[in-house]
This record gives sequence, C-alpha cells and structure tokens, in this order.
Amino acid sequence: MLELAGIIILGIFAQWVAWKMKIPAILPLILIGLFVGPISTLISEDGTQWIQPIWNTEKGFFPGESLFYFVSLAIGIILFEGGLTLKLGEVKKVGGVIGKLISLGSVITFFGAGVTAHYAFGLSWKISFLFAALVIVTGPTVITPILRNIPLKKDVSAVLKWEGILIDPIGALVAVLVFGFITVNIPPEDFVAEIGAATDNHSSGSSYTKHALLEFGKIIVIGFAFGLAGGFAMYQAVKRKVIPHYLLNVASLSMVLLIFVLSDLFAHESGLLAVVVMGMYLGNTDLPNLKELLYFKESLSVLLISILFILLAANISIDDLMLIYNWKTAVLFAVIIFIVRPIGVFLSTWGSNLKTNEKLFISWVGPRGIVAAGIASLFGTKLVELGVPGAEYITPLVFGLVLVTVLLNATTARLVARLLGVFLKKSEGIMIVGGSRVSRLIATYLQKNNRHVVLVDSNRTNVQKAKELGIDAINANIYSDDLTDNIELSDVGYLLAMTGNDEINRQAMSRFGKQFGENGTFRLMTSEELLNKKDFDQDDVFSNTHDYIRFTEVARDYPSIQEIEVDDHAKFLKVLETIRDNREAIPLFIKDGDGRLQLIDTLSEYEIEHGSVIAYLGKPIDFEDVVVATQDDAPPAEDPA
Repeated sequence: MLELAGIIILGIFAQWVAWKMKIPAILPLILIGLFVGPISTLISEDGTQWIQPIWNTEKGFFPGESLFYFVSLAIGIILFEGGLTLKLGEVKKVGGVIGKLISLGSVITFFGAGVTAHYAFGLSWKISFLFAALVIVTGPTVITPILRNIPLKKDVSAVLKWEGILIDPIGALVAVLVFGFITVNIPPEDFVAEIGAATDNHSSGSSYTKHALLEFGKIIVIGFAFGLAGGFAMYQAVKRKVIPHYLLNVASLSMVLLIFVLSDLFAHESGLLAVVVMGMYLGNTDLPNLKELLYFKESLSVLLISILFILLAANISIDDLMLIYNWKTAVLFAVIIFIVRPIGVFLSTWGSNLKTNEKLFISWVGPRGIVAAGIASLFGTKLVELGVPGAEYITPLVFGLVLVTVLLNATTARLVARLLGVFLKKSEGIMIVGGSRVSRLIATYLQKNNRHVVLVDSNRTNVQKAKELGIDAINANIYSDDLTDNIELSDVGYLLAMTGNDEINRQAMSRFGKQFGENGTFRLMTSEELLNKKDFDQDDVFSNTHDYIRFTEVARDYPSIQEIEVDDHAKFLKVLETIRDNREAIPLFIKDGDGRLQLIDTLSEYEIEHGSVIAYLGKPIDFEDVVVATQDDAPPAEDPA
C-alpha cells in the first residue's frame, strides 16, 4: 500500500515540479522512476528495488504480463486524447512548412535514425527501424513547457507547436505499424530455435513474408474499421442524448477501452491504431461536449502518465542501462540530434519564408516525448519475450534519447534563441478579452494596421464570428489555465479587457496583466465610474467617456471605425474634443505617419506629427468647421515689410 500511494504522490509531485520549473513533466517522472527503481538497488541495504513494478514472488504490483496490459490500456487512452486534438481543418491552415515537417521530416528521421542505429549498434533492420519510428515524435507535452517561457516570433512558435501536435499520432501510428510488421513476420512458437532454418529456407522465408504482409494489412483494416465505427457510435450516442450528461466522461472512457480490446481481439496490436482513429474522428465532428470530454481525458492522462512513467522507468534494470553505456550511444544520439534533425528541418523548410536562424532554432528544439517512451517500453518488452535479437536495446535507447533531448532543450533553448536572434525583444501583440461586436470591430482595425490580435471569449458564437472575419480567436475561460499554456501568445504585450462583466474585466487584468500586459493593460470603465468620474483610476481604462453599454450602442448604430488626419497638436485637441462631445462617436487610437498606434487615454503623451490620424468608432463627422476653427486660432502671420 505504501508503494502504491508513493507512486501516485511522487507522480503528482513530479508534475508540480515540472509546472513550477516550466520543464516537461516526463523529465522528473523518469528521473524519479530510475531513482526508486534500478538506482535504488545500489543504495538499499539488501540490494532490492524500492519500487518493484512486476511481482517477483516477494513484492511487486503486477503479476506476470499484467503490467503491460495496464501499459497498453494507458497508452491507448493517451493516444485517444492525442487524436482528439488533431483537427484536419487546422492541418490545412498551418501551411506547407508544417505539412512537410510531419511528412518529409518524418521520413528523413525514420530512415536516418534507422540506418544509424543499424550500423552503430549492429541491430537488425527491423529493430533499427522500430527504434527510428519511435523517435519520430516530439509531442506537445514536451514542446509546450520548453517554449512557454520563451517569447518567440509567432511563425517559429507556431511551427514547433503544430509539429508536436500533429506528429504525435502520426509517429505512434508508424511505430504501431512497424511493430505489427515485425510481430507478424515472427514464426510461431519456435522463433528462436528455428530462425536460422527459416532464413536458410527460401520458400519458408517467402511464406513468412507473405503472411506478414497479410497480417499487416489486417491490422490496418481492422484498426481503421473499429476506430471509425467506435467514433461514429460515440458521436451518435452523444448527439441523440442516449448517454446522460453525468455519465458522458466515464462512458467515453469505457468506449475507448471497448474499441481497444475488441480491435485487438480481431487483429493483434491493432487496438492502438483503432483508438487514434477514433479520437481523430470525434475531434473533427461538431460534438457539443468535445471540449468537456477533452478536459476529462487530459486530467486522466496526467494521472496515467504520472503513474506510468515512474513504473516504466523503475522497470528498467541496471543491466539495461549498462547496455547503452558506451560510445555507440553517444554517436547514435549525436547523429539524430545534430545531423538527422537539421537535415529534416532544412529540407522541409526549403523555399519557405523562414530565415536561416529560425530554421536553426527549429532544428535545435526537437525533444522526444511521452508517446515515444511509453510505446518503446511496451514494444521493447514484448519483443524481448518473443526472443527477437536486439529488442533489449529498444527501451533503454528510447528512454535515453528522451532524457538527453528534453534535458538539452530545457536547459539551452532560451540561450540558443538569444544567440540565433529569434528571441522576441518586444511584445507588440494585443489580446482582447471579450468577443462582442465592438471587440471584433476593433480587432479587425488593428489587424489591418499590422498588429497581431488574439480575441478571447468563452462564447463559442462570438469566437466563430471572429474567426469568420479572419481574427485569431480562442474559446477559453479566463479562470482556466488554457491561456497561460498557449505558446502562440508569446508575442502579446497589451491586454484589453472589454467584456460586459466588470468582475471578469478586473480578473483578466489581475490574472494576466504581468504575462500578457507588460506594455499596458486596459479595461472598460464601469457604469458607476462613468457616473462618478473622480472615484476611479483613469490610467487603466480604455475610454474615460464610455462604458460597455455605450460602446455597444454606438457599434450597433455605426459599426465602422473612421479616421481623420491631424497635422498638429492644436488640431488634434480640437478634433478629439469634437468626437468626445458627440455621443455617437468614441475616440480609440492615435496613429502616426509610420502606422504606429497608441490608445487615446491621456493627452500629454502624444507628439502629433505630419501624417498622424485619429481613429474613432461611430458616426462619420464633418470636421471642416474644426479645421477652420483651428486655422482661426492660429496667431497672425508677421508682416514681411
């Protein structure tokens, strides 16, 4: 009981440490697992492990092969969650660079790592390419924590983020298919004893290859069939409200396990493929409860990952670690990190708008993740039990590469970003909290003036309308952690809280002011502040003349933003006064001749120059009289005589 509780406690502690230090959770999880597992044998009094995953007649959690049943089911759930995040529509939008990275880049990694493993360790081609398939993936769980605290140019962070998301299920799929091809090509029962004879016998070898191809095709057909069927059944059950809301999450979990097991019964090792396909199917439907389902699966995945990787790392023996304690491992890892990865990135980004320094940084950041380590442990152990030569290298090699790449990137990514010049020196992006019509009008104007704008709202309709206008919009609740983990917001330096709820506006400023409002945080004034203007701090208000209700009324009647040119400070003051005196117009920004924008919050900060304009929301106003008045107010010219 103590060991079981200890694993859960240590796992969640490792997750907390990772969050606090802004590093991938897999790093402390594996280190803890190695410490309480193989390393503990060196310091315990009787030479036994503190935590023993497999029952050894005295202690342990899982008898026989039951550990790997648990590992299979846990990885199935994790991969299902990964499939849920894979949006086909977003894949089309991310551009050719990311498409090439997850296709051409994966092929280069697959063959490059496979050939290197074959010649460096003398492994068979099948085992070498299984290793290569496992190290294709990076994964969002290892990329996001590394990049979260590094302000990067939007294109660079987007490439790394989407590569990690999209390549996770793809790499897992390739690994499952390679493993399936290996296992169906193994002669039954007497593989070890008869492998030499089978190799010498040409007809026998041909029959094994034919059988392997048939079984391989069976895995693909059964996996896709059960995955699509399970996704369709789950979708229909939810849409038709066959499942009550309070059972939705656990029912989906049961369905994932059912599809995994049934698919495996019809075609061995097709279960992982089935759950990935099922997740992809559901993730690309209009399922109304998808986000709630994803939250549940994320929480479950955190718990499973915490337990899983401590157990898997603890199950590695000292002998396994000594297998890779040599120069061959260093050569293999160096080739993958410093040669294969850069080649894949540079060929995939050929002809793109990315600069050489940006390509170098993307080449440097390629940590391997949770899917690689989990599947490696599962497949490696199964192949060892089947007697496949060289299979004992799979688990320690993949775990070693995961540790090296995560540790290397986590400790050096910020420094390398500075050295290569991809570090974002100033955050000019703007986050607008609230997706009302007013917010969308302002966001559209800002985007037309070359400012990166992100609109955040918990209302799906507002978010959809913003996206239809080409505005970056996120469906999120400011009370959740969705925004703090979003690496694409790294260039945001201004925060505008523009909802109709005063409490939410203040909460947004309080919670995200330091992270997203380093250059300025602004909110809409409350109705009470509008009535009693002396009792509030005007430094943080977006407009000191209008609250949310008045903004909404003006945007409803006059949904456009006007511009009027002001050439000097006197004209600026006159025009601004005219706009403020008109209840159907709201001054927003002052734009200089170079296109730089500033909020109109205080007058003393502006230096009006030729080409400056005032942008305001509302009714078009005839400023001819203002111009004349400004000219009349000017001092008379001196008589040249």
